[in-house]
Amino acid sequence: MIDLLKIKEAQKRVEQVAVKTPFAYAPILSKRYSSDVYLKKENLQVTGAFKIRGAFNKIAQLDESEKKMGVVAASAGNHAQGVAFSSNYFKIPATIVMPENTPLTKINGVKAYGAEVLLYGSNYDEAYLYAIEYAQKQNRVFVHPFADEEVMAGQGTISLEILEACKDIDVVVVPIGGGGLIAGMASAIKQINPAIKVIGVTAAGAPAMRNSFYLGRPIDSTDVKTIADGIAVRDTSKITLDIILECVDEIVEVDDEEIADAILFLLENQKLVVEGAGAVGVAALMYNKLNVENQKVAIVLSGGNIDVTMLSVIIEKGLIKSYRKMKLVVTLIDKPGSLMKLTEILASVGANIVQIGYDRTSASLAYGDANVSIGLETKGKEHQERIRELLTKNGYRFYEES
Repeated sequence: MIDLLKIKEAQKRVEQVAVKTPFAYAPILSKRYSSDVYLKKENLQVTGAFKIRGAFNKIAQLDESEKKMGVVAASAGNHAQGVAFSSNYFKIPATIVMPENTPLTKINGVKAYGAEVLLYGSNYDEAYLYAIEYAQKQNRVFVHPFADEEVMAGQGTISLEILEACKDIDVVVVPIGGGGLIAGMASAIKQINPAIKVIGVTAAGAPAMRNSFYLGRPIDSTDVKTIADGIAVRDTSKITLDIILECVDEIVEVDDEEIADAILFLLENQKLVVEGAGAVGVAALMYNKLNVENQKVAIVLSGGNIDVTMLSVIIEKGLIKSYRKMKLVVTLIDKPGSLMKLTEILASVGANIVQIGYDRTSASLAYGDANVSIGLETKGKEHQERIRELLTKNGYRFYEES
């Protein structure tokens, strides 16, 4: 494990730039899941994620000759911004290699700190291999996002802040990608109070670390696919795995549907914008992956740098799943007054039309018919049933779009 003294030294360095993020009680989650739930809001960090801690701690300790050479990093986004911010702070050049599918918000965040961005590969691991080669060719220092003691020590400072705020915490829940965050945090926790349980959460679409944990040896995945791009790591690091095997009690996983539900829950009920990786701990709680009843639970919201396009999709799907929106395609006789009659029927049952389209040219339509696609705001499952009954009663042919 990472020595506690090293983590405490990192705290002194990191506090120069990193915010001591809120550690706040979450009453709705606490009541719903019969426990005392606290959220560590690293999504409110300076760069929108915890990664600034480890990156800054590492770069702060480079000697002058290394700083002159500059640094290179590979990242899906949050480590990139941490390295870019820290490099800008010390006025040293930085090049960040990011996967080609990295959200624009993260790319722009890196560029805003003056770093050069190179897009390469379909996932973090492909970007990582390219970045290693690039660093060697350019004679620059490579700043690893997780398999580095100084980086892990920086991430471990989150545990110090949690335990300062609540000494009698029972469980700490931490997202896992490459494992640097949980390795640093668990190292601190187990040296301060070994009785505290540390639970990691992976995305089902990036299962390498969870599989490795339960088999006790590094197991790589063939590919990764998850909306939690911040933890979309294909290969397992033996460095972080060894610490995780020593210090972590359990690892659970959540799928993309569960992650999306947690993002929407946090947005609606906690007024927090949290990215997929940052929401996995709450997803694990919401879907009963954690046995934490009657315990004090700290959940780390590791980041908030979610792409707005992804967020809009999550909101839209969430509204449909929770029966607050429905999409219908209704077939009408294509004559004056038909559309007005349909809208009057929908208005009579209190359905609010928010989107409408009219198609009379589809090959599947009979001559003289038209399809009307309608988006409706609705008030729950029973309301939607009433709309279906009313349309059927009035002789409309229709189907629903998911």
